[in-house]
Amino acid sequence: MNTSTSTSDQRLYVVTVQFSVAPRHLADFMREMVANARDSRQREPGCLAFDVCQDPATPGQVFLYEIYQDAAAFEKHKREAHFLAFDRTVAPWVQHKAIRILALVDR
Repeated sequence: MNTSTSTSDQRLYVVTVQFSVAPRHLADFMREMVANARDSRQREPGCLAFDVCQDPATPGQVFLYEIYQDAAAFEKHKREAHFLAFDRTVAPWVQHKAIRILALVDR
């Protein structure tokens, strides 16, 4: 049994976020959210995936699934100008936000 670990054994860093958005701000929130996701994928080499999902039965529920190379890449993401601008803009529209950090086991 091989018990050694290598860099290829390191698990990717997954972030999920569940937003509840005020209905009257949903269109504006979605515009900003999609732009933030695209900027993250295009400008951040450590961002491997950034998916924006919306519950068709409850449109104000927005779910993000993000994959980063490692924790450092996620920390860098949170300091990016496009993320900071997004966060400031949407904060008043968000009724609730729940963040989870996970390790990707298999892809």
